[in-house]
Parts: sequence; C-alpha cells; structure tokens
Amino acid sequence: MNTEIARNYLRIDKFPSVWCPGCGHGIILASVLRAIHKIGWEKDKTVMVSGIGCAGRIPGYVDFCTLHTTHGRALAFATGIKFARPELNVIAVMGDGDCAAIGGNHLIHAARRNINITAIVFNNSIYGMTGGQKSPTTPRGFFSTTSPYGNAEPPFDLCKLVKAAGAVFVARGTEYHIPALDTIIHKALLKNGFSFVEAVSMCPTSFGRRNKLGSDAFDNMQWLKSISVTQKKAEKLTEQELVGKIVTGIFADSVRDEFVEYYGRKILKEGKCQRNSKSD
Repeated sequence: MNTEIARNYLRIDKFPSVWCPGCGHGIILASVLRAIHKIGWEKDKTVMVSGIGCAGRIPGYVDFCTLHTTHGRALAFATGIKFARPELNVIAVMGDGDCAAIGGNHLIHAARRNINITAIVFNNSIYGMTGGQKSPTTPRGFFSTTSPYGNAEPPFDLCKLVKAAGAVFVARGTEYHIPALDTIIHKALLKNGFSFVEAVSMCPTSFGRRNKLGSDAFDNMQWLKSISVTQKKAEKLTEQELVGKIVTGIFADSVRDEFVEYYGRKILKEGKCQRNSKSD
C-alpha cells in the first residue's frame, strides 16, 4: 500500500494493529483500499460494517463511516443501512466463522434479496481470535483446538453457496495473488447488487502452526500458493486432482433487479399508487 492511500484511508493513530505477525488480513485490507481509491468513493459516503473476530477489527482502522456489530450480524446491520440510505456505498467485512457459522442465515438471505452490498470474507479457515476453534471452512482432516484429532466435517464452499443463493457477483482470491485480488475486489465494489468476495488469508498462529504448514508466515504463504489454482486451470483437472485445492477466479457475474431499487419502484411507488386509487 502506498503512502498516499495509507494516510488518506487509515486511522494511523490506531496502529499497530491487533493482528499477529504474518496475518494476511492487512494484505487483503490494502487490496480493498486500493480498489476504493481507484473508484474514487467519498469517505463520508462509504460505510464499512463488521461483526466480531480478527476481520471484525477492520472498521476501527479505516477512515470511513464504520460500524462494529455483534458476532454474525454484519450483513443484518449492513442491510438496514443500505435500505435506509441507499445512496451510501456499503461494505461488510467478515471472517469465515462470523459469516458462515452464526451469520450463515444472513449471508444466504442477503444474496437472495440481491441488496447492493459488497461482502468481503477474510477466510483463514479458523477462529483465530477466540482460541483457534474449527470454523465452517476448516478443511477436513485439519487440526484446531476443537478438532485435536482432525476435523471430521466437510467445509463449506462459500462461493458455491452464495452463487446458489442468488448473488450476482461471486469471486475468490488469495492474499498471495494480489493483482488478481485487486481486480476482483474492484469489480465487486462496482457491481449493482449483492457481490461476494472470498479472500483466502493465512493465520500462521492458530492455523498454520497447528497444522505444521511451516515455521513462519513465508512458509504459510508458499503453502497457500502451492494449493491454489485458477479457474481456467481447474477446468482441466479431474475431480480427484482438485481435492484440497483452492480454485480462484470469478464464478458469477450476472444481472438482476437490485432489492432496494425494486422495493422503491414496485412496492413503495406502484403499490402505494394502487392502494391510493382504491381508497379514493
């Protein structure tokens, strides 16, 4: 992140951050800020909402209108903001546990409604802040404090889940592949409707260390690189060859009625006129 962006969009007095050395969240945040800067959104017209967890601390570091809410409820609050003030640019930043566990219902219904919010999930496959418990995206067989013998549960594919629920833009990138992630987030922010970005992040402290992925953050990132494949390459691989791989790219980019616009047009305007005409 260049100095201009850092000084313009970050609350420098709040640093250093609470994130552990090697955490990928700062890298992904920088990608978000570069995209906002490129678009030119006004800070006073940009709202960033979070829940609880490592990613939940992000609103405290950025110089936008921000809201730090309860665990799993970032999209619920973001929906209220967008519905009340549709002219605002609303971004919900969440961790994988925050978004897909306690917040899972909010996620699928925000996608179903197609409300114009950009959801960015900082997915490190673990509850990093609260003790290293497994999350809905922890890979099967991997270790955590609540799966000391290996995780028995299959993980969610968040992109497939949200695409099936109706999101008009769905994509996945990683903290290692920065130019691609920059492009994905930029497109997501510009999309009219519910856009979803899964940004894969490493947690060397709670995930990498416990799963013996290397002795430091560099080793963790090399592991992430080794298991990541682009969507184009993935199409040439067999189902067996894709086991354990992270597929990156854009999985949905479609158009349908945005919820707030539809509500204003069909419910408030046309519906109200019909009711008035009947009562006259």
